[in-house]
Amino acid sequence: MFYQSQYSLDADILKVEREIDFSFPTHLHNSFELITLIEGSMEVTVDKQKYRLEPGMACLIFPNQTHELYTPEHSLPFICIFSQKHVQAYNKKNQQKLPVSNLFYPDAFYLQKLINLDISDDPIAVKGLLYSLCAEFDRGMTYTQRKSDADYLLFKIFHFVETNFNRACTLTSLAEATSYHYVYLSKYFKQLTGISFTEYVNRYRINEACYLLKNAEQTVLKTAMDCGFESLRSFNRNFKAIVGISPSEYRDQNLPSLD
Repeated sequence: MFYQSQYSLDADILKVEREIDFSFPTHLHNSFELITLIEGSMEVTVDKQKYRLEPGMACLIFPNQTHELYTPEHSLPFICIFSQKHVQAYNKKNQQKLPVSNLFYPDAFYLQKLINLDISDDPIAVKGLLYSLCAEFDRGMTYTQRKSDADYLLFKIFHFVETNFNRACTLTSLAEATSYHYVYLSKYFKQLTGISFTEYVNRYRINEACYLLKNAEQTVLKTAMDCGFESLRSFNRNFKAIVGISPSEYRDQNLPSLD
């Protein structure tokens, strides 16, 4: 099992994939993944529960659910990976829940719209389609609470960062929240994700900042404070190291200047 950081640290991630006879080993990431088949069949295993996916069916995988894709003979899947921000209301409603089944049978109209999805389309139309598919999934679905045992420690860490990135978010505070020793947490997180906890927090904050700079009309200073940085200097330094340009330059590429 491995962790896909590229689908976990981008608040605006929206990616579609069409791969013939596609298989992919067990992995997880902090985004939703929606899979349907244009032709053939595929085995999708989510948290050790195996589903056989065929045309007319779809599978919605929640953030941080382990999953594996396997094609026994032939498949032409359509895979859409999208961040929690794209369906923020739905995600907030079910953030600490898991579906009893990830399989569903959406209306053929929405399936066809999904298969024809172009991520360069109007963002409102794209979000509308994703919300419609989530509503199709939600209709009649039964949910359970995410487990709180050690097997779900990684999810608990992700959730801690999501809810504390704009304040003190250190290994010490994480240890207090989870009742695990901070040394164990540090090694555990690095082993499963390939990056340190501090680096993850920093990248999470910067990606949240990118989202705000693109979508909220506010100053760079307010963005820095909203994302947990104690000073504008620290924010500027970390932002440029990760993104390659300054926050002001990034914002000016997307919004009119406010400063």
